[in-house]
Amino acid sequence: MIILGIDPGSNITGFGVVRSENGKNELVDSGVIRASRVGTDHQLRLKQIYESICELIAEHLPDSCAVEMPIYGKNPQSMLKLGRAQATAMLAALNHQIPVTEYTPKEVKKAVTGNGNASKEQVCFMIETMLSLQPGNMVTLDASDALAVALCHIHRGVGGQKGTTKRGPAKNWAAFIRENPDRLR
Repeated sequence: MIILGIDPGSNITGFGVVRSENGKNELVDSGVIRASRVGTDHQLRLKQIYESICELIAEHLPDSCAVEMPIYGKNPQSMLKLGRAQATAMLAALNHQIPVTEYTPKEVKKAVTGNGNASKEQVCFMIETMLSLQPGNMVTLDASDALAVALCHIHRGVGGQKGTTKRGPAKNWAAFIRENPDRLR
C-alpha cells in the first residue's frame, strides 16, 4: 500500500510518500511544495498546490491520502488560508478517486512519538528512526510532518472506499459500522 501524507500550508505544503508492505514502511518520496513562489495571490497558490499534488499522485499512484487538519490559530485569516490549502489537497486526491483521511496534529504526534505534544524536532527524529533514514536527512520539518501523517495513517490501519473522505478511526462501534458497511459479514 502506498500512502500520500500531506501537511498543508498556504506558503509551504509538506508531502511524504510511504510504501507499507508486510509491516515494513519505506520512504518513497518527500519534500515541499513552495506555493509562495507563484506570488502573493492566494488563488494562484492554491492552484499551485492542487497541480503539484496531482503530479505527485500521477507519479506515485497512492492507494490512500492522509491530511493533517488545522485545529487552532491566533489569526482567523491565517486559519482560513490554511483550511483552503487543506481543502485543495483533499480535492486533488478525491478527484483522482483516492480516499482521504484527516488527522489532528495531536493524533499524528501521538502516533509517531507517543506524545501528542511532541516538538517538530522530536517528530523528525522519530520519522528518521522509523524509516531507517540517516539523521539529518530530512530536507525540512514540513516534509517530516507530512511523513508523520502518512505513518499515522498506516499505524491507525484506516482504509477507505475510493473517492471518500474519513476522519480517523471510529469513536464507537455504531460509528464504525456506519463508516465501514463493507467490513460486515
